[in-house]
Amino acid sequence: MVALVALLLIIAACLLAPAYAQWAGVDPFSSTLDATIKIDGQDVPVMEQSTEGLGLGYNPIDPTWQLGNYFLGADNQGRDVMARLLYGGINSFLIAGAATILTLAGATILGLASGFFGGAIDTMISRFLDVLWAFPVYLLAISLSIVLIAQGISIGPITIESGSLWLPIFIIGIIYIPYVARPIRGQVMSLRKSEFVMAAIGLGAPSSRILLREILPNVSTTLIVFVPLMMAINMLTESALSYLSIGVQPPDASWGTIIQDGQGLLYTRPVVSLAPGIAIVLTVLALNVLGDGLRDALDPRSKIKIGGR
Repeated sequence: MVALVALLLIIAACLLAPAYAQWAGVDPFSSTLDATIKIDGQDVPVMEQSTEGLGLGYNPIDPTWQLGNYFLGADNQGRDVMARLLYGGINSFLIAGAATILTLAGATILGLASGFFGGAIDTMISRFLDVLWAFPVYLLAISLSIVLIAQGISIGPITIESGSLWLPIFIIGIIYIPYVARPIRGQVMSLRKSEFVMAAIGLGAPSSRILLREILPNVSTTLIVFVPLMMAINMLTESALSYLSIGVQPPDASWGTIIQDGQGLLYTRPVVSLAPGIAIVLTVLALNVLGDGLRDALDPRSKIKIGGR
């Protein structure tokens, strides 16, 4: 329950990003190198003249810890880090959630077909999954991103431009299909031999009806458990790709891109990178705890096995 509440609070805070930016009077996607703010009645520049070495360049303002007034300070382009953090959270959740839906949909279709029909269909799908499984997941994600980031994807009437958020969604959603399809396939193969499925087959029920009415409801609990766990994994993958500049592209932002933006300020303004890093840790932790709770609630046998070891 605590994990669910924490997750909902993080999501709610991110959804308030437009309202926060309007209230603070900032544009988190535009450089504001000459902006000034009022602190204790005095005008303070957002970008301060550097006092180190020869005094060349500018340093962004430190966190003011005043909501609506550069609470977490500014980045190297004078943008409000708090506003960017909230906007970045929206994209991080959007990509992780949409990629999870794509992964579960693809894995369910392949797992059902492979486990139920067997034979040549099972062999063909299994070999396809083996090919994807053979690549280290991050290496495959990075390779696909580098290839597609410049030209996008065009599959028949469907076109995904290089700067679209759908590009990382597609890449992340595809690479994790084998990790979900394998367990689904095994569960379907077990259900295929169960008495109620054999009875439906004996009564002449069509395969589509058996899959939708008899088998799919019995694997739905496994899919529900996979939702928070896959969202956590997808969020980490998206952050890694965005940090490497091959995920979310400017002017859009995500927690991974904000960490990359703050890399050059790590020793002077560490909060620029630490804030999105902490947000990722808290969100992934909440999702994993929620996933464990769902597993224990929906599959009591797993809890018994763990306690009996």
